[in-house]
Amino acid sequence: MDTTNLKNRLGAKVQMIQDPISSEAQTSLIPSNSGYVALGSNALEIIKDNLKNQPLSVQLFDIVKAPSGGSTVFSVPSISGDEAEKELTGIILDYTTPRAYWDSTDPVEGTPPVCLSHNSIMSQDGKVCAHCPYNDFGSRDGESNAKACKESVLLFLLRSDNALPLLVRIPVSSKNRFLKYFTRLLSSLTPINGVVTKISLEKATNKSGKPYAVYNFEAVSTLSPEEAAQARIFAKQFMQALNATEITSEVAKAS
Repeated sequence: MDTTNLKNRLGAKVQMIQDPISSEAQTSLIPSNSGYVALGSNALEIIKDNLKNQPLSVQLFDIVKAPSGGSTVFSVPSISGDEAEKELTGIILDYTTPRAYWDSTDPVEGTPPVCLSHNSIMSQDGKVCAHCPYNDFGSRDGESNAKACKESVLLFLLRSDNALPLLVRIPVSSKNRFLKYFTRLLSSLTPINGVVTKISLEKATNKSGKPYAVYNFEAVSTLSPEEAAQARIFAKQFMQALNATEITSEVAKAS
């Protein structure tokens, strides 16, 4: 009888029983070898050459907004028109957390806000957002628990077949979901641009029975060390090329 082979098989089974989590964790996130166009080419050089030292205008980018009526399908602008997509997958290069206040509960589309902030911490006129009465729940109209100051998250999502990111706006109803996702990555010292993230929608209903969509975030794969390093460099240089003030003003417009 081949006792050596038997011992090896028993030893492997014992190891699996003693450490069942480690083998599962190793396969939970598959390393990405997708070859993102923006990371494996001279995309940054081309962008810089074409910008001619001018800031990259956020007005040139398409913004994917939250669907209305509880729809769980994204409407993504493309060359051939808007396309319906059930999920968005890519590398989140970076994100901002703008907020804005209008003195009307139903401002006309395109109306600039009375007050705005690009980071939800300090307003552009130097006021602390946390101390503002319009940051209190129930301050919008007195009938709901909503804040008068509108919050959101803007993601810069780089997809594998694009050299420039897609802008994805996350409504305040899903802001905490995104921050929790980000915190989970942070707990394992994983940068947000070190993984490939899948964003999907789920139908929900508010207290008054009105349907809306909530966002789900899932890390579906990790980047290779080389891709992760390239993603960090690309993210940093891309965000430096953007006009931060313009981002806040454009995203904060009533819609």
